[in-house]
Amino acid sequence: MKTRKLGTLEVSAIGMGCMGFTHAYGATPAESDGIKLVHKAFELGCNFFDTAEMYSYFKNEEFVGKALKNLPRDKVVISDKFWSEKLPGHDFAEEKLSEAGIRKSLEGSLRRLQTDYVDVYIEHQTDEGSEEQVAFVMGKLIAEGKIRAWGQSSPTLEQIKKAHAVTPLSAIQSEYSMMERKWEKEVIPFCAENNIGFMAFSPLGNGFLSGKYSSKDKFEGNDVRRVITRFDPKNMDANQPLLDLIKKFADDKNATPAQIALAWVLAGGDFIVPIPGMRKETRIRENLGAAEIELAPEEYSALNEELSKIKIHGDRDGKDIKKLGTVPDNVNK
Repeated sequence: MKTRKLGTLEVSAIGMGCMGFTHAYGATPAESDGIKLVHKAFELGCNFFDTAEMYSYFKNEEFVGKALKNLPRDKVVISDKFWSEKLPGHDFAEEKLSEAGIRKSLEGSLRRLQTDYVDVYIEHQTDEGSEEQVAFVMGKLIAEGKIRAWGQSSPTLEQIKKAHAVTPLSAIQSEYSMMERKWEKEVIPFCAENNIGFMAFSPLGNGFLSGKYSSKDKFEGNDVRRVITRFDPKNMDANQPLLDLIKKFADDKNATPAQIALAWVLAGGDFIVPIPGMRKETRIRENLGAAEIELAPEEYSALNEELSKIKIHGDRDGKDIKKLGTVPDNVNK
């Protein structure tokens, strides 16, 4: 497996997003099966695993802790995220983004992850107005060895600049794929210029870019695709030209559509690391295999030129996802 740098941290060119092991995409694998899949990813060269205290309200961290427990700690890199507001189970009196609040959140995460440090500690959905104070606390935690580096999730360029001036950032984690490119104008160039890694979540458009779903598929229960508008049947049909384009390049490169979608993300810069979810061994082999597929500069340019002609219908909005808890189970969106 090829490697890349997030600041000074060396990680596999493709990481594993672990959220789906406990929620978000319908039925989850049994815990024992999930652990085997994490170990299979590690065996195939993936050393970078992403979780968050928000995912399943701490249960995802607990799963990742169990999954990584028997792997050599110095050979794996853990990315974890803390939410800006208290979550169910947070019974401490301090404000969440105060130094005491952040420390208590980190202590809980370390306990659940069964480790004494987090490699990359990320503010989840960066809170506006607290950039400097959070960055100052991160500097202290780095100095104490409780975290090795820190990052922000989905920040604006101004938020990045404010934080980076206090304690240098090692990573920005935001949605990035052929379906979501808003970061290319300001954020990604700033990362490239300032030695900040960019972690691309949902690099496959929540699975849409794999070409494995159609407008006839039904998403039920706690599957977030019920409320992600790009999975509205009409939008899925309208986005077919994008899948056709990817399929054309996949055929030319003897690859799968998912691999082309990931190779495109990788081609954006050697500081960009996609972290797709993958809950089957076939998907693990397919996604990690994308690291070996290189788009030549002329191929990347040609693909971008064609992408510029395609309108994307629907998106992935956090406000929509928050609706999931209020959408009746018998309503498919």
